[in-house]
Amino acid sequence: MVSLITGGAGFIGSHLAEALLARGERVIILDDLSTGSVDNLRHLRANGALQCFFDTVMNRQLLAEVVDESDVVYHLAAAVGVRRIIESPVRTIETNVKGTEVVLEAAAKKHKLVFVASTSEVYGKNQKVPFCEEDDVTLGPTSKSRWSYAASKALDEFLALAYWKEKRLPVVIGRLFNTVGPRQTGRYGMVLPTFVGQALEGLPLTVFGTGKQSRCFGYVGDVVEAIVKLMGSDRAVGQVVNIGNNEEISIEDLASLVKARTGSASPIQFIPYDQAYEPGFEDMARRVPSLEKLVQLIDFRPTTPLPAIIDKVAAHLAAKKQMVLT
Repeated sequence: MVSLITGGAGFIGSHLAEALLARGERVIILDDLSTGSVDNLRHLRANGALQCFFDTVMNRQLLAEVVDESDVVYHLAAAVGVRRIIESPVRTIETNVKGTEVVLEAAAKKHKLVFVASTSEVYGKNQKVPFCEEDDVTLGPTSKSRWSYAASKALDEFLALAYWKEKRLPVVIGRLFNTVGPRQTGRYGMVLPTFVGQALEGLPLTVFGTGKQSRCFGYVGDVVEAIVKLMGSDRAVGQVVNIGNNEEISIEDLASLVKARTGSASPIQFIPYDQAYEPGFEDMARRVPSLEKLVQLIDFRPTTPLPAIIDKVAAHLAAKKQMVLT
């Protein structure tokens, strides 16, 4: 089996590559390194079953070649992170929509199975919790760039499902809910690595907004396992599936838990959204997935609890800092 991973040098992509290589598969990575890093792949580069191309999916000739060489395609390449979305809305929309379009087009020519990574952001301001895959999408106004990411990923889903219905291209769409773990960077607004890094450095843990907003954090190893199992299930083709953990925690409580797990004396500092991002920034109060469809399709449930995830992230960041010092 040969698997192509777009965005394979990113946080989730590198863990997926690691898992597929461990299964004895050959892996091709296509990544422009806009948010990914070769450091995420350094421990894998000696594996002869891994082939890397550091280029964009918009390179249609290269994309066609690597799709042709692959049996399945995992399309993870996307603009990520709230801060990046607000600062670069044009790049966000173009990367997500155009990137997905060219990947689906290339895959359709060879009829290759495609996984499309979507996001819980698609649910927008829907207040019905837990979120089910058939729930309505409720986005904010187009005048707020914060919603451009959700809209672009929703369009990705529409496009992927259209390819399935009209061209019979087999697709599986995963809506990912706050995937976390080692190798994730806090550079683009990811809250857990930011908190852990601040705690280890003795800096204030910066909570945006009131801290009462809640999220569910899924371990990247669990998420990757679910993705691979979905791609092996005929029943998942043509489906949109929530992937993540359904254990809910407020961001304020997350900061307190990070302090406790790391033994940090760092204070918790609250920063209004207007200062953290942009005037009029909107956020969702809760984001909790229903995992019923995931269980029904592949009998999968996440197994890694949040305290263990924090410990893994802390150990990774500490080891990374030690390598820099030595």
